[in-house]
Amino acid sequence: MARTRDESSPLFAGNAAGTLRLIIYLALAMALMVLDQRNGWLWRLRYGASAVVEPIYRLAGLPAAGIRTASVAFADRQGLTVQNRRLREDLLLANAKLNRMSAVAEQNQRLKQLLDTQHSLKLNVQLARVIGVDMGAFRYQLTLDVGARDGVKPGQPVIDAHGVMGQVKEVLPTTSIVMLVTDPEHAIPVVDERTGLRTVAYGSREGEQLSLPDIPLAADVRAGDKLLTSGVGGRFPPGFPVGEIRDVAPADTGMFLVAHASVAADIDRSAEVLLLHDQAEPAGPPPPIVPMGPPAELAPAAAASAPVAPPPARGNGGVRR
Repeated sequence: MARTRDESSPLFAGNAAGTLRLIIYLALAMALMVLDQRNGWLWRLRYGASAVVEPIYRLAGLPAAGIRTASVAFADRQGLTVQNRRLREDLLLANAKLNRMSAVAEQNQRLKQLLDTQHSLKLNVQLARVIGVDMGAFRYQLTLDVGARDGVKPGQPVIDAHGVMGQVKEVLPTTSIVMLVTDPEHAIPVVDERTGLRTVAYGSREGEQLSLPDIPLAADVRAGDKLLTSGVGGRFPPGFPVGEIRDVAPADTGMFLVAHASVAADIDRSAEVLLLHDQAEPAGPPPPIVPMGPPAELAPAAAASAPVAPPPARGNGGVRR
């Protein structure tokens, strides 16, 4: 539908006034373009207007920016939480593996020491693992994972890499009970490595040391002397470390010296032990017996003056009677 003259735009009116306004507008536009091109007025105007409009624009965009920042922070926190949990799990697993490796390394070291002991002394031994410890009142025993089916017999000596631990007391089909040298009912013939003095070491009620109550007054025994198995009685082969003298003092009766010794074996820590099987008889003459009494020139006087003490009712090696 054609527009009427009244409905037409006044800018493009057919009369002279409309044409004049159009020319004025065009001239004004050209002047503004020239001024903007040469002086940059419109750019300054836009720059000033942007300084006013930009805070409004930023304020209008704050809700969207806040929501976006919150979502990113939540996602980052969730990711960090998951990563932190995974790192903690990896750290715990690494620590567990490290502890296991340390335990395995320590066990391998103990086994190496046991094997070195076996090879150096050419012993006929049997490896056993400690599966039970009985440190009750006046009873100090271990339970091993070998028994009658493995050829274990009562009375077999038990050692570790450092010394004598005890002897087999009871044998069951798959396990065996070992009486430790510190048990009050245990006795073992020993010899002083420095002087060659022979005596018997007994367990004590404390369970942490050995007692030597029958040392003659004239005997040369000092703190620090090493005690070895003497081989007397045939139960324990000679030459195995038993302990070390801690202190020596006269007995209450004044007739003997009483010494206390620490144990050479790691009784509280050894997890693997060796059971000695039948040993061959040692070659050569037996070691000389060191006199346990006073010198020969004082023997008659000492025999006449010293009272006669009844011999202790104890065995010559093994379990005390």
